[in-house]
Amino acid sequence: MKLRISQIALVVAGCMAPALGHATNGYFSHGYGIKAKGMAGVGIALPQDAMAAATNPAGMVFVGNRMDVGLDVFMPQREVEMGGMTFDGDGRNMFFVPDFGYNRMINPNLSLGVVVYGNGGMNTTYETSPFGMPGTAGVDLTQLFIAPTVAYKITPDHAVGVSLNLAHQRFSAYGLQPFAMLGLSSDPTKLTNNGEDSSSGWGVRVGWTGRMSDTLTLGATYQTKTKMSKFKEYAGLFADGGDFDIPANYGVGIAFKATPKLTVAADVQQIDYSGVGSVGNPMASPGRLGDPGAPGFGWRDMTVFKLGASYQYNEKLTLRGGFSTGRQPIPSSEVAFNILAPGVIENHLTLGGTWQLGGGKELSVAYMHGFKKTVSGSLPPFMGGGTADLRMSQNSLGVAFGWQF
Repeated sequence: MKLRISQIALVVAGCMAPALGHATNGYFSHGYGIKAKGMAGVGIALPQDAMAAATNPAGMVFVGNRMDVGLDVFMPQREVEMGGMTFDGDGRNMFFVPDFGYNRMINPNLSLGVVVYGNGGMNTTYETSPFGMPGTAGVDLTQLFIAPTVAYKITPDHAVGVSLNLAHQRFSAYGLQPFAMLGLSSDPTKLTNNGEDSSSGWGVRVGWTGRMSDTLTLGATYQTKTKMSKFKEYAGLFADGGDFDIPANYGVGIAFKATPKLTVAADVQQIDYSGVGSVGNPMASPGRLGDPGAPGFGWRDMTVFKLGASYQYNEKLTLRGGFSTGRQPIPSSEVAFNILAPGVIENHLTLGGTWQLGGGKELSVAYMHGFKKTVSGSLPPFMGGGTADLRMSQNSLGVAFGWQF
């Protein structure tokens, strides 16, 4: 059967659009592809499947002809404690995160492929509003990437790659009327309860992978800021009239084959949240919500350290594990607005494995636990003063089918 990359990507993207999940390093996923997720997201210097381009596009030329389809079930728990009351943000507590990768070797040194994946997002659904109004309150953000990718071996052991990141995101907010009543929005009609809005844009990810020896591989990758069209229905919520770009991120990685069966790998990833005004501007910024340079979520940049290991137990079974850590992006001074987006997880523990089914087919699984983290801070006078405690923990369980052809 002849597979057409563009048709496959569009079909998978259509299936994914209503079901994208919500993520862990701020609002970025802890990893892309079930194999990488089983190793705490490590993958800059360790391409393992056709999802490699989501981490480092250069890795695609080392994975051969293959297709991978995965589904991760993501289960966050988030709450805020304020004024002696606890507000549960888990009106929705299960999200499905599919992904898809396809790679074709044009010749031994050149590959073409595509990956489709959810970058991440944020969601809270408070059945009882923490803002003192009847009814529910919350937000929902999802992001989808379709990334056609080309990778080329400039020598037998060194490769470069580039992905065109075609991005689409959707957002909704509800129950934020108190911000309008207090005169905090530049356009109260574009602040809340306007249903689902969408925006699109594009950016580029580039990467390099180098096999320095039979046992040591290095990698590096950089993704530009993804410039997105504005959320027009929420121009009175996000800075600069609804602007919500996807931040630049980049990293380096190393993979070491310690024994014929054991590979140890590590990545360092930087996410520049402060480079996007609606995400990085402090709440104390001048102006009203939606104004140029207006208040945002106040997120600082995040550096994530990832360590993973893969062990080939026998010819059919490979086992994986990993741990990642990084200072969460929300300062204590910014807890008030981040009741809507308590992305405070810092530490992740992961486990995974792959079972060879024969005929080039395989089944992979991955489990992730994000350890509970609490961030406390003072509330402004317009929210009654006092303090608020943001809490979150997470679990996910994923499975993927891979086919080497």
